[in-house]
Amino acid sequence: MQNEATISDVNLAQRQGWTRSDTTWMLSLFGTAVGAGILFLPINAGMGGFWPLVLMAVIIGPMTYLAHRGLSRFVCSSQRQGSDITHVVEEYFGVGAGKAITLLYFFAIYPIVLIYGVGITNTVDSFIVNQLGMASPPRFLLSGILVLGMMSVMVSGEKFMLKVTQLLVYPLVGILAFMSLYLIPSWKMDALMEVPAAGEFLGTVWLTIPVLVFAFNHSPAISQFSVSLKKQYGSNAAKKADVILRNTSMMLVGFVMLFVFSCVLSLSPAQLAEAKAQNLPILSYLANVHASGFVSYFGPIIAVIAIVSSFFGHYLGATEGLKGIITKQLRSSNKEVSDAKIDKFILGFMFLTIWGVAVINPSILGMIEALGGPIIAAILYLMPMYAVYKVPALKAYRGRISNILVILAGLLAMTAILFGMLS
Repeated sequence: MQNEATISDVNLAQRQGWTRSDTTWMLSLFGTAVGAGILFLPINAGMGGFWPLVLMAVIIGPMTYLAHRGLSRFVCSSQRQGSDITHVVEEYFGVGAGKAITLLYFFAIYPIVLIYGVGITNTVDSFIVNQLGMASPPRFLLSGILVLGMMSVMVSGEKFMLKVTQLLVYPLVGILAFMSLYLIPSWKMDALMEVPAAGEFLGTVWLTIPVLVFAFNHSPAISQFSVSLKKQYGSNAAKKADVILRNTSMMLVGFVMLFVFSCVLSLSPAQLAEAKAQNLPILSYLANVHASGFVSYFGPIIAVIAIVSSFFGHYLGATEGLKGIITKQLRSSNKEVSDAKIDKFILGFMFLTIWGVAVINPSILGMIEALGGPIIAAILYLMPMYAVYKVPALKAYRGRISNILVILAGLLAMTAILFGMLS
């Protein structure tokens, strides 16, 4: 009876085509990706010039879609109902690998949560000083209030968090599009005349790939996304996921790259370098240098909405990973597992570390390149491709050109990060 019900649900979903649930997932994935990476992407990507940015816009869509599709297929391939990414790794590669991937998964997402603590503090501080004309408040106090505010939404429950996220994403999409178009009269077309030499051109694209990977990354939500689709669509979950992920990638590339191009063409390379030195999101910097009152006030507001909406998804992924690490370690040591005590510890740990890093104020772009990038590239790009050629359940996906493209993108991202760190 259960199998018949599952088949019936699948057939019904196929007849319905695109559903409201699909839209909700697309917006959730979009909201997870649009955060600090997007707001800092124009700075790193734009400093290399206009034409390398064009090539980046061409390659990032396929990179984003194929990589997230691979990770979703990996999770969907499990025969066990409700298995998330850490369980699937354990199922295919053993307990040891399960622990290792859980650890990597946590360290891929956790630095991003720290980045959002720094980003929202700098954005609000800049708004208070430059737009409101007030004195800068004590950093430890401002950052503590902001981090506590974001985390209080998470403590209120997942349903409340999802409602808040959906309320944030709709205006974010609309204002991002409007801001992109609003900046068009400020475009400086002389940037189109500057074409770097071939070596410099490709080098710029290569070294910017880690920030591109980070900026379009929505992997923290892919595990639960895939688990949810498996419950609803059974064996057809992977096909359904492909469609939703394709539309999410198209939406991301369309809105984000228009925004990036508009910001880059509105500012000179020297101004972009100044924004990087000030450790500010691009919209906060635009608000400080643009004569328009609209940009001055709405720029920082968009930045805050983008950071908060993305913080929620990454916070869930980070806490899920940390809980997995603690739980697996306690069980392997034959110790009692108390969910309530673990949850309290994680809550305290997350607040204190996010707050501490926000007070210290390290370079956000440096954190993106050195901490988040390598592990995201490994888990999102390389691990699913390794599984395709090792796991019998994924045998159907072997021998495809798209696999080579994903592996190449992952290797380029990791080598660019290593080169940047060594130099």
